[in-house]
Amino acid sequence: MQKVGPVTKPSKQRKMVYEAPAHIRHKLLAAHLSQELRATHLVKSLSVRSGDTIRVMRGDHKGFEGKISRIDIKKYRIYAEGLTREKVDGTTVFLAVHPSKMMVTRLNLDDKWRKKILERRQEAHKKPKEPLEKQKVEPVQKLPETAELKEPSKEMAAPIAKPPKKRTAKREKKTGKASMEKVEVQPAEAEKGKKTRTKRKRTSKAAKKTEKGEE
Repeated sequence: MQKVGPVTKPSKQRKMVYEAPAHIRHKLLAAHLSQELRATHLVKSLSVRSGDTIRVMRGDHKGFEGKISRIDIKKYRIYAEGLTREKVDGTTVFLAVHPSKMMVTRLNLDDKWRKKILERRQEAHKKPKEPLEKQKVEPVQKLPETAELKEPSKEMAAPIAKPPKKRTAKREKKTGKASMEKVEVQPAEAEKGKKTRTKRKRTSKAAKKTEKGEE
């Protein structure tokens, strides 16, 4: 059997009741038991069967009591002996009642399987519910009043120096700050790094010609 989950949509609920199989339909045809039956069987409600005596609690025929003669599982209706009406032509017809409008006053226990159902439900009702185990919380150990608190040592008290974070080029662009670290360059190394350039005198073409002529 396929497991049926909870349904909240009304149209789906009506469809499930309309298309329910026979074993579920029989469970839906349940009625409340009287106070006397509740005290003896320790059950609040039970599915109705032919042979049970019922009492109508609501409707036009309130207070009527009689035996169940027939059950219509397809239409979810119950017919009782003596609950009839006359038609225009003079014929008598049984009146249908929904199980929610009646109460069972006497049970038909001829069926052994029905007795087993009641016994099983009585055992479930008598069983005490086991309480959930609570998590044990361990108590915090308290120091005695006479105990002296030790002073922390200098090594423990001194804060641990963290290494400086390296600034990357991307980080400098985001922050807009250049690194503050400066590298000292020695003068000898700085001179070696410089390139020597010689200045050349610029002379005009006329001066070059005169120089050649003198030679």
